[in-house]
This record gives sequence, C-alpha cells and structure tokens, in this order.
Amino acid sequence: MSISSRKQTQQVLVGNIKVGGGAPIVVQSMTNTDTTDVAGSVKQIMELSTAGSELVRITVNTEEAAKAVPEIVNRLEQQGFSVPIIGDFHFNGHKLLEKYPECAQALAKYRINPGNVGKGKARDPQFQQMIEFACRYDKPVRIGVNGGSLDQAVLTRLLDENRLLATPKELAAITREAIVLSALESAAKAEELGLAKNKIILSCKISNVQELISIYQDLASRCDYALHLGLTEAGMGSKGIVASSAALGVLMQQGIGDTIRISLTPEPGAARTKEVIVAQEILQTMGFRSFTPMVIACPGCGRTTSDYFQKLAQEIQTFLREQMPTWKNKYKGVENMEVAVMGCVVNGPGESKNANIGISLPGTGESPVAPVFEDGVKTVTLKGDNIAAEFHQLVERYIESHYSAE
Repeated sequence: MSISSRKQTQQVLVGNIKVGGGAPIVVQSMTNTDTTDVAGSVKQIMELSTAGSELVRITVNTEEAAKAVPEIVNRLEQQGFSVPIIGDFHFNGHKLLEKYPECAQALAKYRINPGNVGKGKARDPQFQQMIEFACRYDKPVRIGVNGGSLDQAVLTRLLDENRLLATPKELAAITREAIVLSALESAAKAEELGLAKNKIILSCKISNVQELISIYQDLASRCDYALHLGLTEAGMGSKGIVASSAALGVLMQQGIGDTIRISLTPEPGAARTKEVIVAQEILQTMGFRSFTPMVIACPGCGRTTSDYFQKLAQEIQTFLREQMPTWKNKYKGVENMEVAVMGCVVNGPGESKNANIGISLPGTGESPVAPVFEDGVKTVTLKGDNIAAEFHQLVERYIESHYSAE
C-alpha cells in the first residue's frame, strides 16, 4: 500500500502540518497534565514533540485552562517548538472561546464532540457558536464522535425510524449508523455555517476493534473529509497496543486514515511518549513512513540461553531512537536504516546480510565470535568482552559514512 494508493481526502492545514490530501499520515498525541499547570504542560508537550508527535492536543475545560493556553504556546515558541496545539472542548467550549479570544487565536485547531456540545435546544446554537469562532479565527475543526458520548438525539431518531421498518435492524447496526450520521450531519451543518470543507476533520471513535473498522469503512465510503483514526480507550500495555495496531492497521491498509493517535492508558511511572512511539512503529512497520532506524532481532530459543543479544538489541534500539532528534537534521535518510542483532548461527548471518549493518552473536555451544556484516558483506569479526561497545561504534561509523549531512 503506497501513499498514492490511499483514499484521496480534503487536505487540512493544522498550523504548519498538512493532514489529508495525500500527505503522509500524521502522528498526534494528547497531554494528561492539568492544563493550568503551564510548566508541566509545556514540559510534556516538548517531550511528546521530541518523541515525534506532530500534533498535540490539550484539555481546555475551564476558564483557568483557557487562560493558560496562550502562555503555553508562547513558552513552547520560546523553546523553539512549533508543534501545533489542539484544544479539546466539551460542554462549555462556546463560552470559553467567546470569553478568551487569546485562547481561540493561540490554538491551531479545535476539537468538538457533537454529543457534548449541548443538549436539546441548546445543542444547535452552541454548535453554531463553536463553528463561528473557527471561521472568525480561521481554524480547522475536528468533529469527533465518540461511542461513549454519542449524540442521543441522533440515536433516538434512528431508533424511532427503525421501529417502523418491516424488518428492524439490530441495535448494534443502528448505533454504528448513528455514530457515522452524527459526524456527517455535523460536518454538513458546519459547512452551512461557513466553515470550508478543507477545514474539517472527522473521527468516529469506539473501543471495539471490529466495530471501529466497520464504522470507518462506512464513513470513508460516504465522504472525502480528512479522517482521524484512533481506537478510543484502547487500554494498557500490550492489550492497548495490539488492539490499536489491529484496528488501525486494517484501515490504513485499505487506504483509510490521514492522522492517527494511539490512546494508551499509561502504565504507572511510564512516559506519556509511549503512545507516540507505538504510532510511529505501526506506520513504519507497515511501510507508510520511516521515523527511526529499525532493529531486527530474533526472539531467542534454546540456542540462545544467554541474554547478551537481548541486551545488545535493546541498547542499540534505545540509542538509535534517542539520537534521532539530532540525526534527522544531520543525516538524510538515516531513518530508513535497518540494524540486525541476531542470537545464533541459524538465521543470524542471513538476517545480518539483509540489514544495512548486522551482527550475529554466538549461541550456546557456538564459537565465541560475532561476525559483522555491512550491506551484505562481512567486514569484521568481533571477539572478547567488548563486543557490544565495538558494535555500537561500528553502527555510528556506518551512519557517518553512509548518510549525507544536510
């Protein structure tokens, strides 16, 4: 699946980032700091941006949070960070944007949930206010429908219509249709109010993998708006990673999706940047984009009773990712490099030859030597207690000699 094979959608400019219209799929994330904690929010945004998040969303839920937004953006600019900041609004966004024009101007995009913009008679005028502010400040809007906060008026209407059918549909089908219709009808209303089509991004998030795939397939077939993908409430650890990868992988392989977020529940003490790394790795392993040199390593078996190759693979992978913020501006194309760290003679030499640079460490009972291959040719055989440090140096030397400086 090449970039040219993706479904062509409207291109939306979010700050300095292009979303849709054939542009590379964009990685985004969201802070979990209290937005009123300006220093803490700035720190986390910088961490997310450094890790590779190209858009960062923050919660704007109170007057104090709205007041903090311009200061957050100013401090980021002072630190040399130009990552676009998105305002996440629920329930009271119309009031906050009206009362705090500096907040409205500082944000690069607004996120509106049709189910949380207002209830009953208040819904339409409050939605209208949000769109009018977007038009006034020339900001794009993500109309983000969530299964957990679905617009009940749309669902009720469809349920009433369903009861009149000779063969009523199942509730799950009605719910899927309500999610898609909520997004499409809100987008149509936004256009009626003057928001250009290339200022609209849609998303329809739920936490069930198969349902999410079905919803986005339907949504993509019925519009050409730019689409934001994400499995909401994906969960923690391997469960969240696997569920998000399964859902988004299927959709992106079908050409659906212009920007993604991996909604991982952070493990205690874990960095918020994990969701950014997972998003990048999904895109890179599927061949859509390259972000950092990839490490190929075997899983280990009875031949690899030592954990030496595991430690080396981890060290090299960490080193490569940590260096990328510097390397991306220094070495053109280094993000496409592959490094192999293999644990025994079975597949070690072959995989090492196929990588740009690779090492085949000795397995249990094998000769205590480690041949190194560069571009398919054995260049040196490492021995002794300093194999890891010497291979580390060889990787750095390979990068310096094979990737041109900008």
